[in-house]
Amino acid sequence: MKPLAGKIALVAGATRGAGRGIACMLGEAGATVYCSGRSTRGNLASGSHRPETIDETAEMVSQYGGKGIAVRTDHSKEDEVAALIRRIKTEAGKLDILVNDVWGGDELMTWGKKFWETDLANGFKMMRQAIDTHIITSKYAIPLMLEKSSGLILEITDGDGYFYRGQLFYDLVKTSIIRLAFGTAEELDGSGITTVALTPGYLRSEAMLEYKGVTEANWKDGTKVDPNFIASETPYFVGRAAAALAADANVAAKNGHVFSSWDLSDEYGFKDIDGNSPHWGRYVQNTIPKYQYKRCDNEFYSYWRFLSGAKIGETEWS
Repeated sequence: MKPLAGKIALVAGATRGAGRGIACMLGEAGATVYCSGRSTRGNLASGSHRPETIDETAEMVSQYGGKGIAVRTDHSKEDEVAALIRRIKTEAGKLDILVNDVWGGDELMTWGKKFWETDLANGFKMMRQAIDTHIITSKYAIPLMLEKSSGLILEITDGDGYFYRGQLFYDLVKTSIIRLAFGTAEELDGSGITTVALTPGYLRSEAMLEYKGVTEANWKDGTKVDPNFIASETPYFVGRAAAALAADANVAAKNGHVFSSWDLSDEYGFKDIDGNSPHWGRYVQNTIPKYQYKRCDNEFYSYWRFLSGAKIGETEWS
């Protein structure tokens, strides 16, 4: 019997990347997964340059052995989230697993500038998209979980600590998500519901493969662009981390803390979907010397900052 058979999950932000990987691996473990997001077939919320949809994700969940259900939802709108939770209650009668993975900030990022040199409207919009949506979703989902006095909430972030992530608004978002897991755990203390934050490593997402000019079939060629890509992981690796947490009868011991895909792989013994065991933390520690990066691209600035070992207040890279 699959460990999550009979479990009902909601992955908010299941269109692509980590959200899609998590949804699929919860399905692999036997769960019924409601896959929510804004991009559906014929209605691509992110524009034509990003073709992924929640419909595809739901179909993939079913292909992996679970049951995928796509529900178009804008998680910034309370009425749509409330309707989604009512549907889950009507159809399934419960909610065992909530994954808050709504992000959508890539197009709003400005790297290499101080925050006073950037468009503040974009920064504030990123915070609303990536923090407010998590809070709204939890507000409506938690009462359904409380009916059974059990459940797991996963807050998906970037990085497993409070190091500075290289850009003010990005840092505020990702550290706030960790704090959100902690605060939610405090407010749910004694309820039977566990809340943790979870981060992937160097994510080999659809967008990153495209950025490197490779596909999953020849992804190692991406090391010609960035040698550190050799330590990357598929979105299914953090997906298996999520499934392992959801299947752990003692997950309450992790309440309020932040965990990484690579450390959970060590603990639970799962591998990536390609059979590899990527370990971003160990790679960083053993391979990348401190303060040797002069240029950092896109969201991975945060990882370079992390892998330098730098703390707030220390000198920036030359």
